[in-house]
Amino acid sequence: MAVRGLGMDMVEVRRVREALERNPRFAERLFTADEISYCESMARREIHYAARFAAKEAFFKALGTGWRLGMGWHEVEVRHDPLGRPELALTGRTAVEFQRRNLCHLHLSISHERNQAVAVVVVE
Repeated sequence: MAVRGLGMDMVEVRRVREALERNPRFAERLFTADEISYCESMARREIHYAARFAAKEAFFKALGTGWRLGMGWHEVEVRHDPLGRPELALTGRTAVEFQRRNLCHLHLSISHERNQAVAVVVVE
């Protein structure tokens, strides 16, 4: 398989924490119910929200479309495989566009620490 796209994003955890405090609906607008459930179960939820935000941004950078074509935040979900490795699940118009471009594999790496979260997505 050949690499068809690469995206990376870095997020300041503080900015996500402030957004969550300012707007109670912030999480609902950007994350799926499963993502919210996961993040809310963690001791420092803002770190995990920031990592998921970075992953979604990195995906759209790798795809090369940005948020155009009617694709939305809820159509890109960060999940974990049985070994705990993060992966992306696509639905709706985002999944259709991914297939239309004859893309077949996604690779996601997420890292976070106290102040920063970063994600890298490779598309094949």
